[in-house]
Amino acid sequence: MIRTDIRTGSKLDLKSLLILIVTAVYLSGISATPAVAQIELPGAETPSEPVDPEPVIEAQPGSPTDEEIEQRIQGIFNEINALKKARVTVDAGVVSMTGEVPTLADADRAESIAARVAGVVTVENALERNLNVADNLEPVTEKLKSNFVKLLKSLPLIGIALLIFALFWLFGRLLSRWAGLWRRISPNVFMAELIATSVRIIFILIGLIIALDVLQATALMGAILGGAGVLGLAIGFAIRDTVDNYISSIMLSIRQPFRANDHVVIGDREGRVIRLTSRATILMTLDGNHMRIPNSTVFKAEILNYTTNPERRFDFEMGIDADDDPGAAMKAGLQALRGLGFVLDEPSAGARIQQVGDSNIVIRFLGWIDQTQTDFYKARSAAIRAVKNILEDEGFGLPEPIYRLRFDGRSDPLEIARSSKSRDTAGDPRDPLKTEAAKPVRNNAPEDVSIDDDMSKMVAKERADAGEQDILDSNRPRE
Repeated sequence: MIRTDIRTGSKLDLKSLLILIVTAVYLSGISATPAVAQIELPGAETPSEPVDPEPVIEAQPGSPTDEEIEQRIQGIFNEINALKKARVTVDAGVVSMTGEVPTLADADRAESIAARVAGVVTVENALERNLNVADNLEPVTEKLKSNFVKLLKSLPLIGIALLIFALFWLFGRLLSRWAGLWRRISPNVFMAELIATSVRIIFILIGLIIALDVLQATALMGAILGGAGVLGLAIGFAIRDTVDNYISSIMLSIRQPFRANDHVVIGDREGRVIRLTSRATILMTLDGNHMRIPNSTVFKAEILNYTTNPERRFDFEMGIDADDDPGAAMKAGLQALRGLGFVLDEPSAGARIQQVGDSNIVIRFLGWIDQTQTDFYKARSAAIRAVKNILEDEGFGLPEPIYRLRFDGRSDPLEIARSSKSRDTAGDPRDPLKTEAAKPVRNNAPEDVSIDDDMSKMVAKERADAGEQDILDSNRPRE
């Protein structure tokens, strides 16, 4: 055009020529570099990093035609077993898919593939699920066959994993049975067993982890541990009483508050200790019956142990007439107590006025014995007899209940009472008319206060016959 203009004599302005050149260069730059239009909404935040667009499947270099798009999509579907029966048609960039697929997920997959092909405007998904039994069972059968073949190929690897697990399990079991080692580590029998059991469990877990690692199934181990944690939490709430009892057993085995054959009172239960097990404390009551107390109850209860201290105090009350001198009665009673060979000099015996009633004065006498040499109940009985006898010999009146009876209206109650009193006081030691024949006959032979070991023999027999393990350790100091 420039030449034509020159030949025809038309002259282009130099300025107009430069404008044409710049415009051509600008338009060629726009066509070579496609711009991405972005619409910024008010208040919208611009992402700090650009998001990579989903890769586009190119049909052919350049602008694809409908036929090329159809061939490209159909070629991809033909390579996928689940999409081989899908049919594709393209018109003006609109892809229409018909046919059957095994599952609805395969239909969504086909739509996603077609939408990624360059030149596609939209996708009309008319794919339906194939409900043919044979076609639906074929993938499952193929999958089972494939898994079975994989299982056969992995049998040697599974065998190696099982062998590793078995070796760790066997070694942990043998190590846990090494009782001498655990007794040296922990003198307490119960704690030694607990340590041995923990070691066995640790070796089993290590073997399981290594075996799963060999099989490349460590994710399964994580799932197992996670499920075990949730299950353990639920079981923990369900058996919290059992766990409490087990922990109490551990603490009792460490504290050792009593020994076998100790005479104890646990809460309101009294008896001799037979044994302490991992679940309960077994007592023999004083009447020879067995009593099992949960260790959680024992651990929380107040424990009174009569056997721990060899020195034990007994006490009893004795009443005298209100007209008698209580000081003289206490002096006489203490003289009788101190004269008994089984009553200790240190701590010394004592006496005190307990109460003053309407017709008597109650005196409480106290004495100490050595439980390793003297039976408590026999000693108390002998002391009561000795004090009673000496009070009577010294002329102190022991109160008796007095009843006044009236038979009819003609009888004089005062006369009856006087005659009754004269008969009752005929043998009174303080009565000057008392005869020698009225004196009571005393048996001054010393009483047997030796230790009654019948209960000890019964406890020893129960411990020998039952054969149940006892976690009490006589070598450990008492708490």
